[in-house]
This record gives sequence, C-alpha cells and structure tokens, in this order.
Amino acid sequence: MSTTRLFIVLLFIALFAMTAREISDPDFWWHLRAGQYMVENATIPHTDPFTFTAQGKAWVTHEWLSEIFIFGVYRLGSLAALIILFSGIITLAFALTYARSKGKPYLAGFALLLGALATAPTWGVRPQMLTLLLMSAFLFLLDRFVTTRENKFLFPLPCLMLLWVNLHSGYAIGLIVIGAYWFAAFVEGIVFLVRKQRAKNSLEAEPALSPRNTRALLIVLALAFLAVLVNPNGARMFIYPFETLTSPAMQRYIQEWFSPDFHQTEWLPFAFLIVSLLATTLLARARVPLAHILLLCALGLLALRSARNIPLFVLVAIPVLSAQLAAWIPLRASNTPTPRPLRIINRVIVAVIALVALVRVASVLVNQTNIEREKFPAAAVEWIQQNRPAPNIYNSYGWGGYLIWKLYPDYLVYIDGRADVHGDAFIEDFLEIYRASAGWENKLAEKDVRLVLLEPDAPLANALANDAQWTRVFSDEHSALYQKK
Repeated sequence: MSTTRLFIVLLFIALFAMTAREISDPDFWWHLRAGQYMVENATIPHTDPFTFTAQGKAWVTHEWLSEIFIFGVYRLGSLAALIILFSGIITLAFALTYARSKGKPYLAGFALLLGALATAPTWGVRPQMLTLLLMSAFLFLLDRFVTTRENKFLFPLPCLMLLWVNLHSGYAIGLIVIGAYWFAAFVEGIVFLVRKQRAKNSLEAEPALSPRNTRALLIVLALAFLAVLVNPNGARMFIYPFETLTSPAMQRYIQEWFSPDFHQTEWLPFAFLIVSLLATTLLARARVPLAHILLLCALGLLALRSARNIPLFVLVAIPVLSAQLAAWIPLRASNTPTPRPLRIINRVIVAVIALVALVRVASVLVNQTNIEREKFPAAAVEWIQQNRPAPNIYNSYGWGGYLIWKLYPDYLVYIDGRADVHGDAFIEDFLEIYRASAGWENKLAEKDVRLVLLEPDAPLANALANDAQWTRVFSDEHSALYQKK
C-alpha cells in the first residue's frame, strides 16, 4: 500500500469512526414509531395518531419513506445497525464530495476534514442525513456532466428526485441545485455570444456547456419538478418546505433552526471554513464555476441563518476550497514506487487504526443505553408502564417523541417534535403552561391532563410541587412525574 493510498484509507476510516454517534435526537423516536405504524397498518397517515391534543389534525408525512426505512433497519438489527448504517451514509456523502475535489489527496483531504468537522453537530440517525447523501450525489453527477458534457450523468437526477421527495422535504435543495447549474450555463452561453459578436476576430473560450447541454439541463429540471408530484401529499409538497421555513415558532424555539453561535466551540470549524474560503480565494484567485458561486451564496446565507443548513453549504464549499488550495499550493502525489517494507508498515498502520475505529464504534453502541437514560425519562416511563396511571400526559417538548415510542398506543402525548403539526399558536400556548404563567391550571384542565412529566427544575414542576391538587409520584435526577389527585 502506497503512502498516498494510506492517507486516503485513514482519512475515511477516521471519518466513519467520528460520525458514529449515540442516538440522542429527540425526533428519532417518533420517526421510529411512525415507521412501525405505517408498516403494521399498511397505510401512510394523513392525520395525527400520536397526540391527544392534535387528534385528526392534518399531518404532512413528508418523511414517510425515511421512517419506514429506519424502522426496517431497526427491526433487522436494532439501534446498533442504525448507528452503523447512518455513519456509512454520512461517510459516503463526503466520499462523493472528495471525488469532486482537486488537490488529492492531501489538500482535498484537509478541505474534506475541515468541512466534515463543520457539520459534526448535525450528525446522527436522522432523515436529514439522507438529504446530505442525495445532495452530494446531485452535485457529483452535475459536476461530472459539466466536465464531460455527457448527458448520461443527468438521467439519474429525476429518479433520485422521486426518491428524495419521499424521504425528506430537503428535496427542494435538489431543485435549487439543478436550477443553479442551468442558470449558470444559460448566463455563460449568453455572455459567450455577446463577446463573440463584439470581438469577431478574437478567439473566445467556449462556455463549459453547449446549448444542447443547457437544454438537456432544463429538461431534467422540468422532469425533477414533475417527480415532486409523485408522493402521498401531491402538490402540497411544493409549498411544505416554505411553510416550515416561515414558521416563527420553529425559528424562535427550535435550536437547530438558530443561527450558529460562534462563541460555542462546536461551530468554530464552520467559521474556519468560511475564513479559509475567503483567504484562499484572495490568495489563489483560481476560477470558481458560476454554478458553485451561486450555490455558495445561496446556501451560505441559509447556513448563517440556520445551523441545520450548514451541511448543504459544506458540500459545495469543500471542492471550492480544495481547488483554491491546489491553485495556491500545487502539491502532487508522488509516483515513486513504495518500497515493500514501507508497504507492509502501511498495512499494519491501517490495521491498527481500523481496530481503534472499531473500538470507538463499539463504545458508542455500548453507551447507547446510558445516553438514552441521561437524555430521556427512561425511569419515569418504566414507572408509568408498571403502575398504569390514568392519561392524559403533559410532557416536555423534547420528550414527546420518546414517549410516543415507549408508550403508544396506551398513552398519547401532549406535544412532540412535529412543530408543523401543532402550529405556532399551540406551541406558544404550550410554553405558557411550561413557564407556569397565569392560568396554567385551567389550560391543563381543559385538556383533561392527569399526568405531567417534566424536568425537575422546570417552572411548571415547581408550581405543581406547591399545588395541593397534584402529587409527585416519581422523581429522579432527570425527570419528575406529577399525578392529579
């Protein structure tokens, strides 16, 4: 094994090991239950079955295929299989990005590692990771199309869009990506014709894509739009992503919709990535394709607005950064044959690092139970399962999904992570109760709430502790359960 190949293998072994994370996403649990519900009932629900406060309310199940996929993997191999599989999905997304990058292996590897670290806070067993993979595939195919001018690289895009729209509402980014490449080709074609007319005797460089290629892109974009219609929610999926983006409550209260806080260490790699892009662009001045510029600007704005969009920006930024680095520091991989003793040493190094990565992944799998008990009210749920108190349950927002997985259908929850189902007004009302604002007693009585499950230091927990109508029937360091007398 050559030193160059050693570097690449170690890079992706390390990336796979880093992406292995214990499942702590609050929404994972209701995704899992939704997948089970659809498999066992052989139907895709269009109204909410999981909460007693939104029974019969419209639910746009835009991630239905992801949820069936997640439950299917879980049933075959438990949570461990999901953790390993999604680590592979994230790693594959970055492998496709690496394949698009110049300056291989070292400069591209540096850019990839920096970009991967910038996305690290978003990793996990989540449908968003399928969007990460599909967008990476879109960019890979479109870059190959631009490089080769072969329309065969466009053919898979409408098919992938058909899959994407049923996996996650992030499909809208796929339309934006195709549109950016088409618009760039259209503009470059116009500029070429104008310059050619003005300077008839000069040799003008042809645009990256011919008019025929540009028309093919437009046709594929139209087919991708049509593919969006092939989903259980029909044309509603065209507006659903924008309903989510314009929800004031989601923007105000859900952490992953916040702008990245650069005072927190976890977001510093994203800041370094932005600074590196600016610095290398000024130093190297290598040409950046117009499509990449358009996507960097659009996705950069989205990433600065909401941290959940950072991975989308990174997939575009990594090849741009690696190209700038390659233009500034023209490193080349050595073609000198690797001596046999060194090849043996390299194999030993790979084996050792692979073993370390295996130990790291195994430790994550073993620690999953501990994470579940630390992040979610596992002990309180066990008490409810054993004692069977009367419903209904008012619960913390982040615990709704876990309670759906553990207690449905015996108990329905007050609220869970599907903010789009509940609506802004309901979320505001929920928070008024959580904060123990005036009138919280009447609001709980209106919904016939008999149980309240909260963090021990929640304002409502303190109010319940001082209310004679409520008794604390269970508590530990993570949760407190109150029952109405």
